[in-house]
Amino acid sequence: MAIKLYGSLISTATQRVKAALAEKDIEYEFIIIDMAKNEHKKPEFLTRNPFGQVPAFEDGDLKLFESRAITQYIAHAYADKGNDLIFEDPKKMAKLSVWMEVESQKYEPIASKLVWELLLKPMFGMTTDEAIVEEYEKKMEGLLDVYESRLSESKYLGGDCFTLVDLHHLPTMKYLMGTRVKKLFDARPNVSAWAAEIQSRPGWIKAITA
Repeated sequence: MAIKLYGSLISTATQRVKAALAEKDIEYEFIIIDMAKNEHKKPEFLTRNPFGQVPAFEDGDLKLFESRAITQYIAHAYADKGNDLIFEDPKKMAKLSVWMEVESQKYEPIASKLVWELLLKPMFGMTTDEAIVEEYEKKMEGLLDVYESRLSESKYLGGDCFTLVDLHHLPTMKYLMGTRVKKLFDARPNVSAWAAEIQSRPGWIKAITA
């Protein structure tokens, strides 16, 4: 196979790329990097991602890292395969790009902090910092209020169809749905419907089970 994905099954960034590949119905080789053994810090892997983080991606002689850059490449390079994840219309694409920035710059820092405090710290035998959780829950509430307004105008964040911006939310959302933060999503009808819709997509289910 020409396409290779190096990553970890529990990595949200890896899941993001797996979801894009599933939506585009692209076959690929998945090489698991054992992060517990620090395989992501070894010289061989650093030639693929110099920052020692997963995922790393290869398509023939093209090597990429950073999950959102990889998903954008997949969406553009394989536009004729599977489900559309971007728009050809430049104005629609510009709006989509705005919300992709919102996801990476505003949603992800909040979501990942809450996942760390509520899910990962207990898993590692560490104590959750309740003050930090409350601080970031308030931040998430403010952000989801903006999402609620946006989703009153369109079914998805990027427009009237599922796109990369919705896909990019899925990995951290999956983990948040197993915490008390789920109630913040459920309290907003448009956000709740959107979250349920994108989590039920066959591509996402395939990405996290295959």
